Amino acid sequence: MKNKIKRVVIVCLSLFITIAINAQSKNLLIFSKTEGFRHKSIEKGVKAIKKLGKENLFLVTATENADYFNKDSLNKFDAIIFLNTTGDVLNKDQQIAFESFIKSGKGLVGIHSASDTEYDWPWYGKLIGAYFDSHPKQQNAIINIVDKNHLSTKNLPLKWEHFDEWYNFKEISSKIHVLARLDETSYVGGKNGDNHPISWCQEFDGGKMFYTGLGHTKAAYKDSKFLKHLLGGIQYVLE
Repeated sequence: MKNKIKRVVIVCLSLFITIAINAQSKNLLIFSKTEGFRHKSIEKGVKAIKKLGKENLFLVTATENADYFNKDSLNKFDAIIFLNTTGDVLNKDQQIAFESFIKSGKGLVGIHSASDTEYDWPWYGKLIGAYFDSHPKQQNAIINIVDKNHLSTKNLPLKWEHFDEWYNFKEISSKIHVLARLDETSYVGGKNGDNHPISWCQEFDGGKMFYTGLGHTKAAYKDSKFLKHLLGGIQYVLE
């Protein structure tokens, strides 16, 4: 009888702890719809972010269904990750819902080709901070950390060598807070010169955003430095 009562108490306590954690957890939506190039790393990215969620007590939902972008649905989330989205992924009504989401104080994390998305939507261009222009072949490059105090960069070396597909950008906003820049002397094909941001953040239109140009390859989502970088960006927009 005592053992039965003990088991009931343990089950109830476990349930209470689970409910308490869920009540305090942030809710994150991964959106990975593509209307252009589709990255083979998307599925690895979803899996890695879900693992980060379990380890850091935020809840993760992943979708490629743009119908999530309505007021009632988005109200359930605290931030959205555009994970290697490409092209025109939202219609006009969905764009309005997303704008309202950001204006309500919520956050966006953009990964890699989130900057290769929604070229004809000026508000999104200002939010994401720059658009993809071109890229050379995948190769190693040196990333210079500009802001070592940010959550996304505090665990990174000041000079970080990494293999990826390095974007050149156009329409770079003067309002972004640059976190890291590429050293164009360390690889072939850079076109932004001394001002080649590769990760940045900003407060915009009531909300917060973080962008990293890394994340093209499958290997990135097993790289501990990149995952710390990404986790810090997520935590920044969830603050």
